Amino acid sequence: MDDQNKNLILATALSFMVILAWFVGGPMLFPQWFPAEPVAQQTAAPATSAEPEAATATLGADAATTATNEPAPEAPRLVIDTPKLSGSLSLAGGRIDDLSLKDYRETVDPTSPQVRLLSPVGKEHPYYAVFGWLAGNGLEPADVPDAKTQWAVVGNANLTPDAPVTLQWQNTKGLTFTRTISIDADFMFTVTDKVDNAGTAEARLAPYGIVARHGLPKLQNTYIVHEGLVRRTDGTFGEVDYADFADFPLPEGETLPTEKLAASTDGWIGFTDHYWMTTLVPEQGKPWTSIAKFVPQNNIYQAEVRHDVMAIAPGTSAEVTTRLYAGAKEWDTIRGYQNEGGIAGFIDSIDWGWFYFLTKPIFALLHWLNITIGNMGLAIIALTFVLKILVLPLAYKSYVSMARMKELQPEMEALKERAGEDKQKLQKEMMQLYKDKKVNPAAGCLPILIQIPIFFALFKVISVTLELRHASFFGWLNDLAAPDSSSLYNLFGLFPWDAPATGSLTHMIFIGILPIILGITMWMQQKLNPAPTDPIQQQIFAWMPWVFMFMMSTFASGLIIYWITNNTITFIQQYLIMASHGSRPDFFGNIKASVKKPAAVSDKSKKK
Repeated sequence: MDDQNKNLILATALSFMVILAWFVGGPMLFPQWFPAEPVAQQTAAPATSAEPEAATATLGADAATTATNEPAPEAPRLVIDTPKLSGSLSLAGGRIDDLSLKDYRETVDPTSPQVRLLSPVGKEHPYYAVFGWLAGNGLEPADVPDAKTQWAVVGNANLTPDAPVTLQWQNTKGLTFTRTISIDADFMFTVTDKVDNAGTAEARLAPYGIVARHGLPKLQNTYIVHEGLVRRTDGTFGEVDYADFADFPLPEGETLPTEKLAASTDGWIGFTDHYWMTTLVPEQGKPWTSIAKFVPQNNIYQAEVRHDVMAIAPGTSAEVTTRLYAGAKEWDTIRGYQNEGGIAGFIDSIDWGWFYFLTKPIFALLHWLNITIGNMGLAIIALTFVLKILVLPLAYKSYVSMARMKELQPEMEALKERAGEDKQKLQKEMMQLYKDKKVNPAAGCLPILIQIPIFFALFKVISVTLELRHASFFGWLNDLAAPDSSSLYNLFGLFPWDAPATGSLTHMIFIGILPIILGITMWMQQKLNPAPTDPIQQQIFAWMPWVFMFMMSTFASGLIIYWITNNTITFIQQYLIMASHGSRPDFFGNIKASVKKPAAVSDKSKKK
């Protein structure tokens, strides 16, 4: 490989290092550019209503929720019990506000608490779903159920996949409101609101659903994965950060920062966390309004589904159905709701990033390999083999070109002697030589160029997808979505003191076993080629594996496993392909040369 080719590879590698440094060091050095939004505290303020402002069909904050964390009106609760969820719903407003995920723990410790998704007012960070009706002409707000309405249970009092619950409430004008709530074995609630008009006048009213979140949640990795509002409106996907809610306009008929989007074919709206999601799904194919709203007095964020006004004549009835997804962002489950449940684009609620055209198929393959093999770490290794096979033709061409470049070295040296100091002549004759011998000097950098988008796609997959969270490999590697927890600080557990917390600067200095193995494999791969003749390039190449080793120590262990496997396969490929073309890499000779050259440079500098 000549110096020109090495210049190109060096430039590519340095660019890669800059990008990695941005991901690793950026949040620490420039936190204002990577906002990990703090948990907002609720400050005392007057109560603000989240219910209809008369017949205007507008919503504000919930009347039963205040910035002082006063609990909702006392009311009986109905138990929610499914294979994946546990909790309860309150008969005050019929709100779904108490939900935990049975299959997920807060930490890798199996005895740690279950992940709590929804929480009632009065608890830390209230987060809930509530459904109701907006009063139209001829009705008062007291004539329709709201977040404070005391519903009565009709029949079954426990919500399970086999047994829905029915709630009922009547006003004084002949309207009977019946709410049926069912749930499947995964994370989908179905809320059907029906109104029977036994009165003497037409009733005009509009149904709605709200997901309300009081204060900011504890956000994590906001520069890697979107956490905030997520929605789809008539085929258009959108995301809104919590910080942008305050910048919403004040549309006509609204008194709070609000963003309205009209929809007629499909869509959904809700809030997404790193691994969990609470999303409202209206009936697809029918018109509705997607609303995002902010209540600055109480720091409340709202996602709303608002249906058109219904005119219910005396002696008739009307009903509307809204689904609520409240649970983990399991790829298989969400894809099932999209493909079989008719929720268009639901899989996009997982943040696939800019390289979505790579991340989606890569994860699908990884997921299948994990199910087939039964171990996510081994699935990552198998995925690496598959990806290397797919790019093998390009890699083969690259290594063959490198072997042929090595064969041209004697002719290249002769050209340099003939050209002397005439750089232009040397360049012209070198290009002619490449042309005559049909050699592409840039082909050697193809593996690096191919690796970059694949690496970042896999980085996104491992950082974002729930299936990697708390996935174990073997031994101490019990969370492939987290950095290697072993550390030089306690000599990988031999000394009786704890290792530094992962993600800390100390942990980045006292690196773990996987980053060290990564550095060694990068160094071995580098030694398949002679060092550059330029002394500065020599030093950069010499330090590069060890710089990467420390930089990558904060990355997910699953990603390090991928890179180690990739480096090992690349080493074997390059050695065998080049050897088959008569240019067997002088691995041990290059190691010896790299040890001797610094001394030689030092001697020359001393003579000067």
